[in-house]
Amino acid sequence: MPKISTENVASAVRKLEAMSPAKQAALADEIFERQPNLMDTCLVQHEMGIANGGLEHTTNMLLICFQAMKESGLKWPVISADEQQRQLTRMVDAIQLSKRQASRGLADGVTQHFFMSHPEQPLLAYILEMCNSWLQQIAVRGTTAETDQHVVMTCLNFVNCIAYAETKARSA
Repeated sequence: MPKISTENVASAVRKLEAMSPAKQAALADEIFERQPNLMDTCLVQHEMGIANGGLEHTTNMLLICFQAMKESGLKWPVISADEQQRQLTRMVDAIQLSKRQASRGLADGVTQHFFMSHPEQPLLAYILEMCNSWLQQIAVRGTTAETDQHVVMTCLNFVNCIAYAETKARSA
């Protein structure tokens, strides 16, 4: 059972869409305070050559993820840079395994298993949908870049880090 429900994700999306730019900036400040390593991942993307559209997309996805974490009512640990790297390595290994499969059907099965067994399916589904939509929009505009894959991987890694974090019930 996911820690972040479909209702939590939907509520996070509604709240973020209703926020003024000033309130979104305040939420970003809260992320910097409570999940500094996740925010750092967004901030270093400019140094990695990620275009502004990718930076904006990554930041928006982190805002949604963080708001969904808040909506869950659970107490979340600070996700370390080491944990982010561990989850990224795990995801890349799963992708590489899928690519190495001899038959396309087997590779599809590995991919399907990864998504179907993911502990945070509602959040993962939303982030995947938003990343796919973003990729389609930039393709139509003709503004795709080699770094777009990195943007998507970063967004998916947010979800993986959240999924495998040890949470606790909030004390009253």
